[in-house]
Amino acid sequence: MKAWTPIVALCAVLMVAGCGGSDSSSGEEPTKPKVTVPKGPPPKKLIVEEVEKGTGATVKPGDEVTVQWIGIQYRSGKEVGSSWSYHEPLTFKTNAGRVIPGWDRGMTGMKVGGRRKLIIPPALAYEDTGTTSIPPNETLVYVVDLLAIK
Repeated sequence: MKAWTPIVALCAVLMVAGCGGSDSSSGEEPTKPKVTVPKGPPPKKLIVEEVEKGTGATVKPGDEVTVQWIGIQYRSGKEVGSSWSYHEPLTFKTNAGRVIPGWDRGMTGMKVGGRRKLIIPPALAYEDTGTTSIPPNETLVYVVDLLAIK
């Protein structure tokens, strides 16, 4: 029985150490949201809707952020992807051309622990080129949960 004591103690220490996090994180993992498309024609400008206001640090241009996200097509409601499907949050530097312009603009001012809905017109998304899962000139609806800022 005594041979197990150091192993159990080490496991307990590792579990406690793994429960920590950066001061910028809310600590609670969000659940995958159900995204709904508003009624009517797609907007021509970026729409940023605060679904749940965060209480942590605020995103500034150039910050590295970690998010959970889901995106759907405005016209069909078909999912185009999500971090939940990929089983990993997305980390990127804002305003560095790493994501579509609608995301860069829509993340600024968001607080850690918050959830935002971004309705992104084609001019701030994939324009007339589209992707394999997004048709050309498609307005996109994303729900983004801000987990951390580095």
